[in-house]
Amino acid sequence: MFSFEVLHEDKNTGARVGRITTSHGIIDTPVFMPVGTQGTVKTMTPEELGEIGVQAVLANTYHLSLRPGYPIIEAAGGLHRFMHWDRPILTDSGGYQIFSMAKLRQVSEDGVEFQSHFDGSRRFFTPGDIVRMQEILGADIMMVLDECTSYPCSYEDARKSMKLTSLWAEKSKAVYKNNGQALFGIVQGNFYPDLREESSRALVELDFPGYALGGVSVGEDRSMRQKVVDETVPFLPEGKPRYLMGVGDPEDIVGTVERGIDMFDCVLPTRNARSGCIFTRNGRMSIRNSKYRDQFIPLDEKCDCYTCRNYTRAYLHHLFRCREILGLRLNTWHNLHFINSLMKEMRESILQDRFAEYKQDFLRCYKEPGSSLAFEHAGEKSLSSNG
Repeated sequence: MFSFEVLHEDKNTGARVGRITTSHGIIDTPVFMPVGTQGTVKTMTPEELGEIGVQAVLANTYHLSLRPGYPIIEAAGGLHRFMHWDRPILTDSGGYQIFSMAKLRQVSEDGVEFQSHFDGSRRFFTPGDIVRMQEILGADIMMVLDECTSYPCSYEDARKSMKLTSLWAEKSKAVYKNNGQALFGIVQGNFYPDLREESSRALVELDFPGYALGGVSVGEDRSMRQKVVDETVPFLPEGKPRYLMGVGDPEDIVGTVERGIDMFDCVLPTRNARSGCIFTRNGRMSIRNSKYRDQFIPLDEKCDCYTCRNYTRAYLHHLFRCREILGLRLNTWHNLHFINSLMKEMRESILQDRFAEYKQDFLRCYKEPGSSLAFEHAGEKSLSSNG
């Protein structure tokens, strides 16, 4: 069971609120999905993610196929039971991981042959293999196999890769059973507008349940990412979800929600947390900085997450400096709460047709530490109480 409905479009921007219905529950959009590459969001239990309000998580088909192997997960009753998560799961195809190990792979129209980074064994995956694996995993949303190009990339290389991704999408759709799981197509074309248009049109003809924008966050700057969204969204159906892959910076998220993006995923909030980088309404802070060693206040004094309700900057600084695992968990809890609250507040502002005001006030405070007054005004109903 899968469906998507646009509930409201902001009157002054391209931002919109939607609802995805899956077999494992409803996803309100815009939504951020934490990355649980190997069937776990690092340092967090599924119960803790649920307490934070996480609606869906992302897992990776490539990694799970190597460890523990999809036959094990099938025997366990599917990925939801294996990882003890009863809400929606999106599985990536592994295209980005394959892209990142260029020296270990060989790509053809039939699929991709690669050397496992885990044990050195040779593997070959066809587009159809990737779909069948995700069906076995029991993902609510599945992604086609695609080829992600680097930045910068020549026009000819980008065109060749885009054509291959379109061919793989066609092969993926041919084996897709449509048994309640949704298969999304992935738009490629690097940073060339005509290639993005061609890729979008080819995928729309195949009539996928949803569409992703791939090939971003590969070294380009924020303005280029936003330009890709501007140049791609007009060619995607209004009645289907739009997913910007690999984007998790708060400024990027706010800027592309404005342009009509519904779904996001990224390792940034969790990875940053483990390196001591904390998201707050006044911008990022590094808890490793010595100035926090005697600050006996929360990370964010108006945040009501578990971390901020119970622990001080001084204690978190101490944990990080001592390399205590609890520090990584508490930092991650806060960052995921921050992103989840941001998504909730954006949905509220869109429903009230005030997204442009919300974005302006959020960015002013996020970029200018200390200017909390403006943010309190923008998030009076939500962030001031939900953090």
